[in-house]
Amino acid sequence: MKLANVTGVGTGRDEHSGADVIVVFVTRKVPRSRLGAHDAVPEELDGVPVRVLAIGGIHAQQDPSGADDEL
Repeated sequence: MKLANVTGVGTGRDEHSGADVIVVFVTRKVPRSRLGAHDAVPEELDGVPVRVLAIGGIHAQQDPSGADDEL
């Protein structure tokens, strides 16, 4: 989460192989060649492949049901 553009991390399955993967969500993809070594997402962690998925910015939204008003 401390890497540039990273907004979240999760798990999933590779759409081609069906293998378990770690999914790193980023605001936008940046070519590895333009990132410093400290900001590049690794290709695998503890032997598990890592996939990067660009999802744009994340913003909190108000609950349309009004349930947040009771907290």
